Amino acid sequence: MELESHTFFHALSDPTRLRCLAMLHAQGELCVCELTRALGLSQPKISRHLALLRDLHIVKARREGVWMHYHLHPDLPGWMHEVLRLALDAFLVSPQGQADRAALRGRAGACEGMAALAAEG
Repeated sequence: MELESHTFFHALSDPTRLRCLAMLHAQGELCVCELTRALGLSQPKISRHLALLRDLHIVKARREGVWMHYHLHPDLPGWMHEVLRLALDAFLVSPQGQADRAALRGRAGACEGMAALAAEG
């Protein structure tokens, strides 16, 4: 599927999707539970935005047990990789980007903690 430029830029225009993409750009791959905790948003909201990005082939997902892990799609055209690199590098030094990265650094055990809560429930 060839992603049209206006669809690509529209996907980047949403703050939640931009924050998710910035974290994936910075970390390489993250689990939904890590993004949920770092961004302080609900799992359904994060999953909905990641599903849209996956459907547009901007990110790629892999399942590990019950967890879904996402990373930037390696087969994006070069110009899209360059746009993402420039935009996401700029976002990561913004106050919101720095706060998200700090929250992500404090995520140690995020998936394990959520697994323990699910097992109790």
